[in-house]
Amino acid sequence: MSAEPARHVGIDLGASGGRVALGEIRNGRLALEILHRFPNGAVPLGRNLYWDVLALWREIGVGLARAGARGGVRSVGVTSWGLDYALLDADGLVIDFVHSYRDRRTEGAAARLAEAMAPAALYEATGVQFLDINTLPQLLSHRRQAAGVLERADRLVLVADLFHYWLSGRAVAERTNASTSQLYDPRARGWSEAVGAAFSIPLRLLAPLVDPGSVLGPLDPLLAREWALEGAVVVAPASHDTASAVAAVPAEGDGWAYSSSGTWALVGVETAAPVITAAARAENLTNEQGLRNTTRLLKNMMGLWILQECRRAWGDGDYATLYAAAEAAATDARIDPDDARFLAPGLDMPARVQAYCRERGGPVPEGQGAITRCILESLAAKTDAILAAIAGVTGRAASRLHVVGGGAQIDLLNRLTARACGIPLIAGPVEATLIGNLLVQAEALGTIAAGSLRACVRRSAAPVRYEA
Repeated sequence: MSAEPARHVGIDLGASGGRVALGEIRNGRLALEILHRFPNGAVPLGRNLYWDVLALWREIGVGLARAGARGGVRSVGVTSWGLDYALLDADGLVIDFVHSYRDRRTEGAAARLAEAMAPAALYEATGVQFLDINTLPQLLSHRRQAAGVLERADRLVLVADLFHYWLSGRAVAERTNASTSQLYDPRARGWSEAVGAAFSIPLRLLAPLVDPGSVLGPLDPLLAREWALEGAVVVAPASHDTASAVAAVPAEGDGWAYSSSGTWALVGVETAAPVITAAARAENLTNEQGLRNTTRLLKNMMGLWILQECRRAWGDGDYATLYAAAEAAATDARIDPDDARFLAPGLDMPARVQAYCRERGGPVPEGQGAITRCILESLAAKTDAILAAIAGVTGRAASRLHVVGGGAQIDLLNRLTARACGIPLIAGPVEATLIGNLLVQAEALGTIAAGSLRACVRRSAAPVRYEA
């Protein structure tokens, strides 16, 4: 008879939905079961766009109660998207609502950063690409909109850290998430005093930093009793969803690149240290913390969000039908997925795609199949452009591309991307973020040996290979 498997619970919060999953590890293999899925979406109120974090908390409770009914759960950890934050007062209560990065309050905000700090100096301090949606421009926009809000706040926590706080009572900043904020110094591995001083952001607001795999303490006793999770501890995994996804890339050796493909696509390579150079700044590359002090040198790219919004405009039809129509469609229409017009939600997304093409004098896709094909071809082409930019900065071209996340299951997109990049593409695992989350917890508690995470992924998953 085999030993009782070790159980860990991963909570992954994405911009369009969340999951609570149970991971059972036996004989060095991970079996993952989704216990609860739930939708997520930003809520418009007046001129602003917010996340309903209390609704997410309620859904997390549903999933954790189901996990508790299984028994034997050792730990719980949360991953989420980055950049967005909650402000807590001295009593630990949330001040204001939690804004969505798609809130229009930040439009043009990245360009205004130069008023206080030269772009070269800001990049040198943080190594983060310039985006309107970064935490730094969000904070400055928040302060302009709500005078005195930072003075009233006692602590700033990013989204995953907020839920860890509610679960454990400890308000911390896990490094992989903190490193996305444009407030973090990746060389010093601490909050940037230069950025705080230049933008008058008090560093007292920023929570103490912890490494991925840090045990935050026992689950709050009241919650543990409610969910039958007595004895479970809260572990901060690589809490930025891309950091956990990259940790779960089933790669061996060197020379590989990755794309964490979902609502956003994050395309990059793993390096031993930050790459903060004039060439990296010119390409607007970002340096984000990875597991075991590695760096995720990458670029954010608008991913399947554009297609998700088109699908919503078309009545939420079946994705398989859209992909089949795209397979049959012939169009040379292309867009830049990162054009600012595609950031905000709206039922006019198909018209925005067509308007982009029309304004540039190119072919205009007509119908759902052609628009879908245009989006997928454009994502493939942009992936190739990012990999070329990274190769130019690092002097090393990728020999293969690992695609993880939801986009890894889209056969047409994988074929188009392999063809565009001219290198083999290895697709999977789809649930890389949850797998990375669970296995970081497992390493932290000794369920699997330190440094064996990717080997465990390779034993547990069967990726699909696409030739160029």
